[in-house]
Amino acid sequence: MKIHRQRNNPLLLSLIFIFFFGISFSQELPISTIKEKIQLFKDNPRGPYKGINWFCEDGTVREARDPCPGKLEGVQHASYRDDTKDLAKKHHLFFGEILASTDRTAFWDEENNHSRLKQYQINKYLESVDDGWIQRKSQFYRGALQIEDEQAWGVEFYEKFLPRDERITNNYFLLKQSLKDIPHDGDSNLSQLMRSQSKTVADEFPKFMDARIKIHGNPTVEDVEMVKNFQLKYEKDLSAKLKNELEELQNTMAEIYAPLNTANLKVQVSKISKSNSTRQRLLEFLEGYSDVESPEQMVPALADILCVIRTDITEKSTGNDRLLLLDLSNAFEDVLLKKTQEWQPDTLLGLMEKIRHLSLAAAGTGLIELWEWHKIEPLLESHLNKTELSIEELNQFLQTSRGVVEWSAAMVKANYQEVVDTYTAFEPMSYGFIDDRIRSTVALDLGETVSRLGGKIAQISAMTNNVMNLRSQSSFRGLNPGYALGELVVIEESPENIDIDSDKIYIFQKPPSDLKPVAGIMTVSEGNLVSHVQLLARNLGIPNAALSGDNLKSLSKYNGKKVFYAVSEKGNVILKSEDDMSNEEQELFSKKERNTEKIAVPVEQIRLDVCEVLNMRDVGASDSGKLCGPKAANLGELKTMFPENVVEGVVIPFGIFRKHMDQEMPSEGVSFWTYLNTTFSEADYKRQNGVNENEVENYQLIRLEKLKNAIYKMPLDEQFVTDLEKKFNKAFGSAIGTVPVFLRSDTNMEDLKEFTGAGLNLTLFNILTRDNIMEGIKKVWASPYTERSFKWRQKYLSNPENVYPSILIIPSVDVEYSGVLITKGINSGNDSDLTVAFSRGAGGAVDGQSAETRLVTAKEDYLLAPAREGNYLRLPKTGGTTNNRTTFEGPILNEKNIKDIRDMANRVRTTMASEGEDANKGAWDVELGFQNDKLWLFQIRPFVENKRAKSSDYLASITPKIDYSKKISLATKI
Repeated sequence: MKIHRQRNNPLLLSLIFIFFFGISFSQELPISTIKEKIQLFKDNPRGPYKGINWFCEDGTVREARDPCPGKLEGVQHASYRDDTKDLAKKHHLFFGEILASTDRTAFWDEENNHSRLKQYQINKYLESVDDGWIQRKSQFYRGALQIEDEQAWGVEFYEKFLPRDERITNNYFLLKQSLKDIPHDGDSNLSQLMRSQSKTVADEFPKFMDARIKIHGNPTVEDVEMVKNFQLKYEKDLSAKLKNELEELQNTMAEIYAPLNTANLKVQVSKISKSNSTRQRLLEFLEGYSDVESPEQMVPALADILCVIRTDITEKSTGNDRLLLLDLSNAFEDVLLKKTQEWQPDTLLGLMEKIRHLSLAAAGTGLIELWEWHKIEPLLESHLNKTELSIEELNQFLQTSRGVVEWSAAMVKANYQEVVDTYTAFEPMSYGFIDDRIRSTVALDLGETVSRLGGKIAQISAMTNNVMNLRSQSSFRGLNPGYALGELVVIEESPENIDIDSDKIYIFQKPPSDLKPVAGIMTVSEGNLVSHVQLLARNLGIPNAALSGDNLKSLSKYNGKKVFYAVSEKGNVILKSEDDMSNEEQELFSKKERNTEKIAVPVEQIRLDVCEVLNMRDVGASDSGKLCGPKAANLGELKTMFPENVVEGVVIPFGIFRKHMDQEMPSEGVSFWTYLNTTFSEADYKRQNGVNENEVENYQLIRLEKLKNAIYKMPLDEQFVTDLEKKFNKAFGSAIGTVPVFLRSDTNMEDLKEFTGAGLNLTLFNILTRDNIMEGIKKVWASPYTERSFKWRQKYLSNPENVYPSILIIPSVDVEYSGVLITKGINSGNDSDLTVAFSRGAGGAVDGQSAETRLVTAKEDYLLAPAREGNYLRLPKTGGTTNNRTTFEGPILNEKNIKDIRDMANRVRTTMASEGEDANKGAWDVELGFQNDKLWLFQIRPFVENKRAKSSDYLASITPKIDYSKKISLATKI
């Protein structure tokens, strides 16, 4: 599905960041007004409603005492207040939605990524956890809705929308989840009800908090007895209201843990068309089901039947059949969630078997896609028919099973994060919705089981983390080696508007799109291995690790504490209080070592005398840092090597920028260049005179902001403009303004031996008009003086003032998917492997999206992570961009793409290595894309890793020496 939103102005990279990282229309909402409305609705006996009316089938609305006339059918329910309707009309916000008279297509809301349906679910969630939320008083408003009308509407809704195959295959998880909230004959969401009831009791009676944590985190049938005993123990302290709430909680729990009613399910199955082959499979399953069978027997059978339903649901089924099957799937899933809690393996083999079957159940319930399951199935079956595995094989199994947990959580976020972010802006309790949904799925127990396996493997291999003595140590996983000392900042909500301090250590759900330098990071959503943030962290030696959502919550109590944080090259993680640091760890932070980190941007060979626009064919690798930056130089080299896979281009060299900087800066009486150098020399003077570094930095940022804005308005030299128009026409065969192009910043600070400037400066996408190209040139020239770019290079470069931007102009290629190739196995460490990350559309993978990531070897390709980014950009010939949405039922890369990537990587290694002593002897970082299965190359640069971090004696000392070939018996006790 496409949503065309043509942009006439140049699309800045920052706008792309905003698009991809969930900053939705909530930023434009009148937040304070909405908060006032919510409070008004809570206090109003009629909530968001005005009165009771008849809604007739001819579209007329009549008073409550005046039914639809004659044979005209109608339904009676509440009508919305005018301000409720205004919120829907102006801001696409739907509060207190009554379904009975709602247009079904509008409710499906495909144009807005099903926002209205998802809002209905969030409304239900908020009502359950906040005493009715906006329905606090109107839940007792008699006649506001008729449940039988709501259920009838729900049945008709699903019967209308389920017959189309792609709706099910593309939205399987969403549909199953929606059935838990939208009234119809088979609706039930007892798990959410249990959690909300336990929360209500704990909020009113804090002594129940431990019981609530148990019910939320690790629910089992024993919890029913636990709640009964709690009520008996505190009988005298409980109010009548609390006693009633505890009894309701016990009733809900009893219903959840009641034996499966196979008789009722058989009746439901019998309603499926006899011609439907799944009908007989389900009847056979129910005939053979026994609630007293061991969970080791029943969980695999339940996982299998869930996959049968998902696989066969589109085969010759009616809308009614499909509704019945989805309801049955939810019923079987509820049973599986109970049975899996009873399955407590006590050996390695038992844990691995449980993980294998729960992973299959994740596929059967829509948490992962079927193609994803088929890619990892061989890895999760590697232990079958074996009595022992090596530590390396156990770690491979653990890595794969961790992936299933992460992909499952990411599926929930991919479906709901955008709407949750919108609601969280005015109702913070909305942020708990995603966590609640994850805990309603098999991902909860799967995550716990994987954690147990990780703990045992860590114990066997001496690969242990040391993170604040938390319980689930095995969930931490190092991504980049390094160490840091700083204040710990734990951010549970969206990070996009958080002020980032370079001296602090941050823990994010997902890092902000324009992350400024930090001392260290941990993330629940790691994005992908080759995003700009990951690459910058990697080459700066910033410690970076992944953790679970529960780990993040556990660390929140240390927010604001000063901590020491380290990640070894093998990925074990240390996080401890500053007071617990050893002498060796304290010695790491001497000023002497800090100062040696900075390197100088080489300017000795720079050619500022070349002030004409260059054809990209006329520049090569030897011109990098002299005439232009490495993007243009290396792409020019690639054009010679791979002429069919590289576009044409023109280059605006350093000299043209430098010549323009000799103009007088308005209101300053000096040139732009003098103003720039004065800024840095004055900053050095302040430092030498003991001025606080924060004050010095603030002085520089204020001055650079003024410089940046002045460059935006700088007049372009007429001779340069004429030259550009001529060279543009010659290179692209068309006049400037008729071919959409990319304007790529290309500075002399990028791709130094110890520093990559990946993603620090501006790229403008698909610019078409002449005026926008001319304005875009100035914006690119100004981009090194943005706060983010300045802070990253200030942290690492000793002469950040000597940054010269050139500009590479290349025609846009409307690729279907794009990404990054690293000619090295980042995770495996094998130089002959390839790491590949791709997202749909333009600008794929590099900006931190949850990309499809693969480890490609000479003969195999392993799925490290599937894509979970629902939004992407395309580049039409008319300029600007179109925003598009996608689902995940199929992979991005096909077999031909993988073959072409292997071939291209071999050619890059061979050709680039033969270019002489300046050629990179290590790995290469290549940006590429596919259009109609044709591979296009957009950039190549050396892949830079931080040698100080990798060679640090301290990091070597905390890296365990592991014999990965050592065999471990699968009968080993847990």
